[in-house]
Amino acid sequence: MGKIIAIANQKGGVGKTTTAINLSAALAEEGKKILVVDIDPQGNCTSGFGVDKNRQENTVYELLLDDCSINECMIRDVLKGIGDEKTSGIDLIPSNVNLAASEIELIGIPRKEFILRDALDYIKDDYDYVIMDCPPSLNVLTVNAMTAADSVIVPIQCEYYALEGLSQLIHTINLVKERLNRRLDIEGIVFTMYDARTNLSAQVVENVKQHVEQHIYETVIPRNIRLAEAPSYGEPITVYDKKSSGAAAYRELAKEVIAKDSGRGVN
Repeated sequence: MGKIIAIANQKGGVGKTTTAINLSAALAEEGKKILVVDIDPQGNCTSGFGVDKNRQENTVYELLLDDCSINECMIRDVLKGIGDEKTSGIDLIPSNVNLAASEIELIGIPRKEFILRDALDYIKDDYDYVIMDCPPSLNVLTVNAMTAADSVIVPIQCEYYALEGLSQLIHTINLVKERLNRRLDIEGIVFTMYDARTNLSAQVVENVKQHVEQHIYETVIPRNIRLAEAPSYGEPITVYDKKSSGAAAYRELAKEVIAKDSGRGVN
């Protein structure tokens, strides 16, 4: 049975898309079959896999408006052949700027919070993991993702205001759990853009650990130039520079995600 994970934080620039792309690629290297769903109108996750977001006829926007089926908007094997022979590649449901209009167009639609969940129900068991890249806001798109998800991974940038907005995000997750999706849990918090040369990064990590009760991944994602460059080449870091510290970090994070699920009897 496939596990659906939303990558969410209403703050921008914290590494959501970077985590969605590179965690997916690292999980694929471990032999997992992956579907990535780009639910951000910016479409950066789509571009990060080398797909021209502006030339896609069917995207998650058309899916939400019931103008196409989930199979009609899916791009197969956007990253075929990475890792070992067990890897079957990564499938992608793309996004572009058209999605920005969805919040208005979905007004008055019955059960609009469940559209994505109902669509994913048809195909989620074909995958080990479905990874969803959410927009930097708590809107109907993020609620759709959380209603469909089994859990949420929250990336937090190692900066002074790391905790700002976290309580609101946790409150939203708990509301969705209470009213729309009983199975939803916080998978864990992952620290991004960690700079070992500064005291601030270490202080932020300790501060968050003291103030939150959620699971915190041991792996921290470093501030890494190669990691920042990779999206402009349309490749995850595990392909763009497989020996970089960023690639090593996301491989370790993938192993933690898999180990956590194995301990619960998932996959």
